[in-house]
Amino acid sequence: MKKTRNLGYVLIPVVLAIGTVGGVFIGKLMSSRNLSPAQEKWSMLLSLIDHEYVDEINVDSLIEKSIPQLLAHLDPHSAYIPASDLAAANEELDNSFSGVGISFQLLNDTAVVVEVIAGGPAEGAGLRPGDRIVSANGKDLTGPKLTNDMVFKNLRGVKGTKVKLRIKRQTSKKLLDFDIVRDDIPVNSVDAVYMASPEVGYLRVGKFGNGTYDEFFNALTDLQSKGAKKFVVDLRGNSGGFMDQAIFMANEFLAKGSLIVYSKGRLPMNETVAVADGNGSFQDSELTVLIDEYSASASEIFAGAIQDNDRGLVIGRRSFGKGLVQNQTLLPDSSAIRLTVARYYTPSGRCIQKDYKRGTDGSYDLDILDRYHHGEFYSVDSIRQDKSKRFLTSGGRIVYGGGGIMPDIFVAQDTTGYTSYYINAVNSGLIQKFAFQVVEKYRAVLKNVKTLEQLDKVIPRDETLLDNFVSFAASNGLPARWYYINQSKGLILSQIKSVVARDVLGYSQFIRSLNRKDKTVRAAVDALNQGKSPIQLKK
Repeated sequence: MKKTRNLGYVLIPVVLAIGTVGGVFIGKLMSSRNLSPAQEKWSMLLSLIDHEYVDEINVDSLIEKSIPQLLAHLDPHSAYIPASDLAAANEELDNSFSGVGISFQLLNDTAVVVEVIAGGPAEGAGLRPGDRIVSANGKDLTGPKLTNDMVFKNLRGVKGTKVKLRIKRQTSKKLLDFDIVRDDIPVNSVDAVYMASPEVGYLRVGKFGNGTYDEFFNALTDLQSKGAKKFVVDLRGNSGGFMDQAIFMANEFLAKGSLIVYSKGRLPMNETVAVADGNGSFQDSELTVLIDEYSASASEIFAGAIQDNDRGLVIGRRSFGKGLVQNQTLLPDSSAIRLTVARYYTPSGRCIQKDYKRGTDGSYDLDILDRYHHGEFYSVDSIRQDKSKRFLTSGGRIVYGGGGIMPDIFVAQDTTGYTSYYINAVNSGLIQKFAFQVVEKYRAVLKNVKTLEQLDKVIPRDETLLDNFVSFAASNGLPARWYYINQSKGLILSQIKSVVARDVLGYSQFIRSLNRKDKTVRAAVDALNQGKSPIQLKK
């Protein structure tokens, strides 16, 4: 089911966090005779270097290197994108790319197929999970220097072009060749959808791309058909994307006339106001929103709209604090500038953007690390809030500005089971490698598994699984240290089972498996089941 997105009461002169503005403005600037003294100085300097410097210098190359430094003195998010990088920079938000249609991971110096995307070219050609990619179009893709980027560059390409993959399959003594024609591969925004309890539906939104709202609405509808009356929207780790998608999502839950977000800039064309039109299909549904320190931009717009309208509980840790709006301007050489033109504000008037100093002092980039060392991830009392920036929600609750969205229910980062043994196992990739071996060993049985519950019954019991992993890790250079292993037992088993679930059932069940031990998800489901989430019913 697809829903029309004409929001009659949403006034959005510029709806994209990253818009595209023509080169007319730049052209006028370049041709203007009214240069400031500093601009004349810059033009003269370039001319002197070009004509009189002792060595011959490519001035265009010099300008190319200077642009990023110039923008770095404005704010942390204005950026220059060279022409060679522009397509890749826009690709993920466009919600599709051209490739063969697989997910892979590097294991033992080889790219191993983890998932074959349904309906993609690889599925049609006969690739299977567990296949090892030896080469692409004759280029060797094995060895200790192999990187993810090398594999991506060889698998992705222009739609309609062919790539010959040479594959090592465990069931074949000979290498297998597959000719695959690249095609458009959808990139999903909604990573996981499932019923967390009989009445609570869970969905995780990984980013805000062109098709995010459509995926989100369809996921809500699907969960509703399965009995969901309440929802957990997980935005943890979602760094943002297109602003309009967050607005459309929030509109589904808010009553007519509710303010969603607004922005202010120097120019009226960069000022936006978004108001709910009252046509949302889930205005009566209870809601919780999960955020963490990596939830930014569009994620914060959605969370802020829900929180400031007292529409649902926000749960987790303080969000990133990215509230600067960039417009993307295409330059004559097909490079682009993403220039900050406005700031976002939540309905209560809070500016989402955290403080920063102009220039490259490095403190902005180290903010997350500073929060960690300050203890903010583990104790709500360690969070630094500017008490002078006090605002009220529509229901009169106190919230604070100064950067990011502070959750209504704080959940500390869970480090239970973190030991040096576990960290070494993760860093060396041993958990993933072991899980892959489990899948290979039981693949004949696992091919009939369709649910997480069925998977739990098929794979070895916990004691056997742990013993086998410890033996595997020891044979790969990680000695058994049972004091630490016993402390990390639950975490190790959870990780192994989740990776197996990913390889057998797909990414959505990988997330569901991990969430079974997730305290933030548990807090959200409990709040909904206990009726704690604030809600303004449609009048």
